[in-house]
Amino acid sequence: MDDNKMVELLKSRFHIEAERNDRGGVYALTQRKLAYNSNRIEGSTLTEKQTASIFETGTIRADGTVFRTKDVEEMTGHFTMFNYMLQTCEEELSQKLVKEYHYRLKAGVFEDIANGYPIGEYKNRRNMVSDIITSAPEEVEADMQALLDSYNSKDSHDLRDLVELHARFEQIHPFQDGNGRTGRMILFKECLRSHIMPFIIGDERKAEYYECLNNAQIKGDYEPLIRFFGEEQARYSEMVRDFICPVSKGKSAERKQDRER
Repeated sequence: MDDNKMVELLKSRFHIEAERNDRGGVYALTQRKLAYNSNRIEGSTLTEKQTASIFETGTIRADGTVFRTKDVEEMTGHFTMFNYMLQTCEEELSQKLVKEYHYRLKAGVFEDIANGYPIGEYKNRRNMVSDIITSAPEEVEADMQALLDSYNSKDSHDLRDLVELHARFEQIHPFQDGNGRTGRMILFKECLRSHIMPFIIGDERKAEYYECLNNAQIKGDYEPLIRFFGEEQARYSEMVRDFICPVSKGKSAERKQDRER
């Protein structure tokens, strides 16, 4: 089955299962995996099991463990952002939509509110990431509009377009905090909209991801990041295939043999 058909089936399952509050299918699997890995990349201390518990039951077992309130708040915000992304995945990317994603991620994070971070609005103080010079607060709106105008001027997009979008978005770094998670959610959305197999960047590959991203931003070399995203696409495709493609017993046995080779 080609990627175009798989993505259509994936979108269909997402909407059906989200509406039914199904916690046993590809919607739940993706919610848990994406939220865990994307937050973990940014320093969350929650485990994958704890992430699943928050998503499935709205609770988390203490067992003498000390949790950072911010980690829990951002995890639930990520679930909300994903749901809103599903509702808007066919919309053209705009500054308003990007801000709406950020708002859903950060609206319940007390620490950010107490620090005076704009929620669902662009940064009001300069920030930094690695050795990248990010856009100054007064430049963000114009830089974001130029990025979106360039991206939206194309009738269709491929993986290279998404790589270039992501690299530039993270270089602008439009929000005070939450840029990585918002940016990776935009990637997932635009994959669905463009009939490209989406992907989840694994926390265990964080260093490689950052190195490839930095090469794209500093050297203009996008090939390593394109290859990296392609590898993560293949991994996600294998993870979700059996959740969205009903198979006969014979085909199921063949797939099992393929995985064991």
